Amino acid sequence: MEEDLTDLASDLWRIRELLELLLFKLEEEQVLLASGRTRWVPHATREVELVLDQIRHAEQIRAVRTRQVAAALGLPLDVSMVNLANRAPSPYGELLHQHRQAFLALTAEITALAKANRDLASNGGRAAREALLMVSGTTQTYGSRGEAVSGERRARLVDEAI
Repeated sequence: MEEDLTDLASDLWRIRELLELLLFKLEEEQVLLASGRTRWVPHATREVELVLDQIRHAEQIRAVRTRQVAAALGLPLDVSMVNLANRAPSPYGELLHQHRQAFLALTAEITALAKANRDLASNGGRAAREALLMVSGTTQTYGSRGEAVSGERRARLVDEAI
């Protein structure tokens, strides 16, 4: 059983490393989105997806190992990390608790960053559409009753740096 616990701890370290790599890749993506350098965003997004695939694979391995440890400890095969940590012998119990806390913190950071990236991407797309509509002279807005109305055509100043 000690070998299974050692292997489980190694699996959890690997998942933590992958979650940290995912966080890094999301931060890279955010830098690109925030700076307007959208040319590389598809590459950054692909890298995020590759890390997610690695996490899924590592998670499958961890799930098998967790079931092995749970069976050895006489626990249900679908045991939670907390219950497993509470029943694991020292020093593994404390190590499992530490992994769980790290996973919670990393998951919260990843969730917040992914949401911020989605917001940046949708705001950037909306800003680009609005800029193009302004240049073409067919901006759309909402009327007093909430209906879509076309804005008036008028002279526009265009920043050639765009």
